[in-house]
Amino acid sequence: MAKYIIKTLHGLEEILCKELEAIGGLNPQPLIRAASCEGDLSFLYKANICLRTAISILKPINRFRARDEEQLYRGVQNINWSSIFGMANTFAITASVNSDHFNHSKYVALKSKDAIVDQFRRKYGERPSIDVENPDIKINIHIARDQVTVSLDSSGDTLNKRGYRKEGVFAPLNEVLAAGLISLAGWDKKTDFIDPMCGSGTILIEAAMMARNIAPNINRKAFALKNWKDFNQETWDKVLADAKNQETETDCQFFGSDISDKNLRVAVGNCFEAGLAGKIKFESSDLRDLNVPFENGIAITNPPYGERLQLDDMNEFYKEISDAMKKNFEGYDFWVISSNMEALKHLRLRTSRKITMYNGSLECKFNKYEMYRGSKKVRE
Repeated sequence: MAKYIIKTLHGLEEILCKELEAIGGLNPQPLIRAASCEGDLSFLYKANICLRTAISILKPINRFRARDEEQLYRGVQNINWSSIFGMANTFAITASVNSDHFNHSKYVALKSKDAIVDQFRRKYGERPSIDVENPDIKINIHIARDQVTVSLDSSGDTLNKRGYRKEGVFAPLNEVLAAGLISLAGWDKKTDFIDPMCGSGTILIEAAMMARNIAPNINRKAFALKNWKDFNQETWDKVLADAKNQETETDCQFFGSDISDKNLRVAVGNCFEAGLAGKIKFESSDLRDLNVPFENGIAITNPPYGERLQLDDMNEFYKEISDAMKKNFEGYDFWVISSNMEALKHLRLRTSRKITMYNGSLECKFNKYEMYRGSKKVRE
């Protein structure tokens, strides 16, 4: 058994802990933009393949105290690096520092790199190469006050890179954030699902994979842990096969619309790459003119905020969104995420729930609007 640190996005820590428990993680605990838990090798492999709200999975390999660069250097050198990776592997180091003893994360990464390559030189007379863009091995150094944690990043590229998004659109939504929003909305995986401003289709694709229990990274090939010397191909193959055997069908229907034909073309291509060709219906339509195909359901959408996508009058645009919601989405739970707090006021609808989230560096509100048929009083 080993302890792991699983990174996520702000606001998704509790959702991540539920995911960890569901796949067999022991003693999951929420942290800040992360969670911790324990598990064996199979768990580590399963976590990389199956977790929807994880950004990366770190395996701590050493902890020590350091108050200056020499103590840091010696602590990193105490690890037997040649037992983890070989001369033919490239590596890179990332560092995060919250300490009075170390002021610059880049210097910490540089000093740690020196400790590793010096160890290889003494043993073999040569050193492995650095590759900051696409390394075989990713090493993370975290310093809090004088506590240093050295970890291996088992994921490599961040886990939001599922592999299905071959072509982007303006202001695409992070796949991990999309999966987190769906979970926070409490969707039951049975109710019909709509995104009326779907862009490249990320929210719909993540929802359709959830409904079919398709592991988010089932088709991804590259994981840093495959380059570790203790990588076990047999165990990996078994975990992968087990995940594929868990896939199922669903009666739930998925529908996306967008005013941009280019966005829809990209969304259809992304669906194909995700193995969902024909599973999501798309239609070119302005939200105001949309003919909603299902009598009731859930809608989750990510409209323009006015940050990277500029609209002449965002307040008027959001007012038109609310008009369309009232006209076309009776009987729906309608969720909207936006960082434009002023524009959100112009939806002119009562929110039944507000959740603070971050889309990149932008603070957002993820708001729920219950679109009752008739008045709320009559329904009650």
